[in-house]
Amino acid sequence: MTRRTDWAGHTDPQGGGHWSGGGPGGAGAEADGPWSGDQEGRGGRSRRRRGGLGGHQDSGSPSSSRAENGEPPTGDPAERARAICLRLLTGTPRTRKQLADALRKRDIPDDVADEVLSRFEEVGLINDEAFADAWVESRHHGRGLARRALARELRTKGVDSALIDEAVGQLDAEQEEATARELVARKLRSTRGLDRDKRLRRLAGMLARKGYPEGMALRVVREALEQEGEDTEDLGYEGL
Repeated sequence: MTRRTDWAGHTDPQGGGHWSGGGPGGAGAEADGPWSGDQEGRGGRSRRRRGGLGGHQDSGSPSSSRAENGEPPTGDPAERARAICLRLLTGTPRTRKQLADALRKRDIPDDVADEVLSRFEEVGLINDEAFADAWVESRHHGRGLARRALARELRTKGVDSALIDEAVGQLDAEQEEATARELVARKLRSTRGLDRDKRLRRLAGMLARKGYPEGMALRVVREALEQEGEDTEDLGYEGL
């Protein structure tokens, strides 16, 4: 499964230049400030003393907080909205709903937020379809999640149902079952020494939490136990 959209090199939403962000979970976090890390040593104490006696002090005002978050301290709400979105998109894509929720929490008017988000969609900085594809690819191969669990996660992030169906549809039943077998094989060793029924519940429960259908989970676990010499003829669907 391949990703449809490359997240790097999108056009600046304000109309000029390019903006480069990382993929899902990729690099791109803002650099630490000059006061990050260990500041002990020569000059450290004197800087703190000067700051305490008469240097710059954070007033704790809303404008100061916004500035620390990379937002313009005052002025046009649209400028604030753009700054908030760009900061949140640094390092990882987000859905339109995630950004809309963030703007609402920062008191950006809904009409302004809608205009800014639509512009970001036009230039490709927001792309829920690509987000869903990348999420399915990453979470299936990285965490072994099945289609049902992936769809549930995407719904919580506000992705449209049609886009969810298309994204999870890239995983067919054969691929899903192969992943289930790999998960059981990795977990099987840690269950040795337990009685058969407890092994069954533990392994099937692990697959169920990752969204695998009950019938598939039972079949995969039974086959794995049989390969280790366990008698599974009397096992049914109970306990899943």
